Amino acid sequence: MAEKRNYYEVLGVKKDATEEEIKAAYKKLVKLYHPDLHPGDEAAAEKFKEINEANEVLSDKQKRAAYDYEQEHPGMGGMGGMGSGFGGFSGAGFSGFGDIFDTIFSGFGGTAQRDTAGEDIRIQVSLSFMDAAKGCHREITYMRNEPCPACRGTGAKNGTAYKTCQKCGGKGQVRLVQETMFGRTVRVGICPDCGGRGKIVTDKCPDCKGRGSVRRETKVAVDLPAGVDTSSMMRKRGYGQASTEGGAPGDLIITFRIEPHKIFRREGMELYVDLPVPFLTAALGGTVRVPDLDDAFDYKIPEGTQSGTEFTVRGKGIKGRTGTGSLHIRVQVEVPTRLTKEQRKALEAAAEGMDLSNYDRSKRYADNLSALYGKDAYKK
Repeated sequence: MAEKRNYYEVLGVKKDATEEEIKAAYKKLVKLYHPDLHPGDEAAAEKFKEINEANEVLSDKQKRAAYDYEQEHPGMGGMGGMGSGFGGFSGAGFSGFGDIFDTIFSGFGGTAQRDTAGEDIRIQVSLSFMDAAKGCHREITYMRNEPCPACRGTGAKNGTAYKTCQKCGGKGQVRLVQETMFGRTVRVGICPDCGGRGKIVTDKCPDCKGRGSVRRETKVAVDLPAGVDTSSMMRKRGYGQASTEGGAPGDLIITFRIEPHKIFRREGMELYVDLPVPFLTAALGGTVRVPDLDDAFDYKIPEGTQSGTEFTVRGKGIKGRTGTGSLHIRVQVEVPTRLTKEQRKALEAAAEGMDLSNYDRSKRYADNLSALYGKDAYKK
C-alpha cells in the first residue's frame, strides 16, 4: 500500500499554520482540483480526495493534535502501535506524557468526550437540467427533530429547571488518573452523573418530556448557483437533527439528482448538442439554428460538412464560479426518408456529374478495396 503524503505538504502549509491559513489553502486547492473542472480525470479526482482528507484532519484541533503526535512518534501515534512504543520508556520518563495522552485519547474510543452535536440529515433533491445549469431558488420541506422552543433545547421546564453538575463542574467530562508500572496516565471520560451534558435537569419540560427536541416539518430556502451537478453538495449548518444532549443541532446535507434533457447533455461545465442537418445544407453549406441555454442562434457551417463533425462555440456552455464552459455542436447529417418523383429526378440529375472524387471517404474505401481484391473490386 502506498504511503500517504504528509497532510501539511498536501495543503502546502507549514506545520505551525493557523486555522485561517489552513482554511485559505484548502479553498484555493478545491478551486483548482474540483471534479467539475476535470471531468474523467482520475488523477485530479484522487488529488481532490487527498486534499479533503488532509483538511478534515488539520481543520479539527483534536485530530490535528493526534496526527502531529503520530508524526513525531511513529511507534505510538496509532492505537495499534501503542504496545510496541512502550519499550523505549522508563517508568519515570513515561509519566511525563500525561497531557499528551489526555489529548490523544480524547479523540478515540470509550474514553472520548461525548459529541453533544445532533446528527446530520442527508436528503436528495431532484433538479431539472435547466435549473441545475442556470441556478434556481428552492424551498425544501423535510421532517426533523427540532430543538424544543419551550425549553430552548435544554429538556428542562422553561429552559431553566436544571442545575450544573457538581461532579464535572458543567464540563460533561472528568479526568481519570491512574498510577501504573509505567507511570501516571490520564484519561478523559464522560461524566457518569450527568452523562456528558454538564447539567442535571431538576424538572422536565412538559412539551418535549425532557428530550430537548420535538418532531416537526421543517422548511428551508436555498439559492442554488448555476452549474450544480450530481457531484455537488450543499451543507446548511444547524438544520439537522436536534442534539439529545443539549448541544448544537446537526447539519442538513443536500445532494442532487439531475434529470436528463431532451436536447442537451453535459460533462462538467461543457454543454453538448447533437444537431440534425439536412444533407443538402451539409453538402452546400449554410446557416442552421443552434440552441443554447437561453435561446437559439444562427450558426454557419461550411459546405461538405460530414456527419459526426463537431464545432465548438466558447462561452456558450454552463456558467460556474470559475468560468463558463463551451457548447459543442455535433453534426448529424440527415437524409430524407421520402421523396416525390420530381425531387428524385432532380437528385439523379445532380448526381450524374459526380463520381468518387466528390466523396472523400467513398474514394478511400474504393482504393482500399481495390488494393485488397484487385482493380474494380468496388464496382462489382
